[in-house]
Amino acid sequence: MTLHGTVVNGKIVLDERAPLPDGTRVEVTVQEPTLLSLLKLAGTAKDLPADFGAQHDHYLHGTPKR
Repeated sequence: MTLHGTVVNGKIVLDERAPLPDGTRVEVTVQEPTLLSLLKLAGTAKDLPADFGAQHDHYLHGTPKR
């Protein structure tokens, strides 16, 4: 059986109600983001500086601008 969910405030919230009784032990496998899942986020950030693409290290990590 595979159940899907999301971590919210440190707890796993399942997408659908699971037919499992309270106290059932489970094993959780974390799915790392894939390139396709990351591409869904492309273009969604708002209010970024015009030079963010070229200067992302500066904005994210505080390195000097190039």
